[in-house]
Amino acid sequence: MPQDRNSASAVVLLHGIGGSARMWTPQLAPFAAAGFEAVAVDLPGYGVRQPVTAVDFEGLAADVEAQIARRRLDRPVVVGHSMGGMVLQTMLRRRPDGYRAAVLACTSPAFGNADGDFQRKFVADRLAPLDAGKTMADLAPELVDLMMGPAPEAAGRVLALEVMRAVPADTYKAVVRCLVTFDGRANLAKISVPTLCLAGEKDPNAPPGMVERMASKIPGSRFVCLPGVGHLPNLEAPAAFDAAILDFLRETISRPAN
Repeated sequence: MPQDRNSASAVVLLHGIGGSARMWTPQLAPFAAAGFEAVAVDLPGYGVRQPVTAVDFEGLAADVEAQIARRRLDRPVVVGHSMGGMVLQTMLRRRPDGYRAAVLACTSPAFGNADGDFQRKFVADRLAPLDAGKTMADLAPELVDLMMGPAPEAAGRVLALEVMRAVPADTYKAVVRCLVTFDGRANLAKISVPTLCLAGEKDPNAPPGMVERMASKIPGSRFVCLPGVGHLPNLEAPAAFDAAILDFLRETISRPAN
């Protein structure tokens, strides 16, 4: 029977609404060089998985938990970007001691009341182009450029475009509707694992002030703001993004032997 892998070395990476496991490609080699195994997963409906027409955060969290169990990872570090950060917050509520550390990157503790005017407008605005016959390939350039800061690395922008173009329209619609239901504010004070809250200075979706306020509610958490980048810092400035996370991990957990 296979032995459990060294949990201290595993870093599970959760992507956002326009992503997939591929968005973490720039992180794989640097994390390995630092002695950590980066495990990028596709959430339901993304990447190599079949499209979905409905999702919820409990189901998304359970799916990641199952992927972690299949890989025999005991208490890995988990990094959640944007929507993936909301999935991670749900996982921390469901299994408070299940993870060695957490990184909440460019994410929010809540989207607000799903029945509110802002939420209804958000869903309508995001889905209207698809309902009118446009494709994700059509929408990707504008969406990516709105998310990124003023000077992203060229290769990162190309990868972001490739990944977003490949997101199935049904999955994107389902996740937009799911996104507005999230509210993890009541659990922030209960998060007990070492936590890094990471923001991009130019992020229009998860502004630094909001991420810093979230960090202030999590006992002992650390807040870091990366200068000059927007909502996709792992692709815009991967060296700075990786350094922020790896420095945090070296200081808060035992670094595994190579």
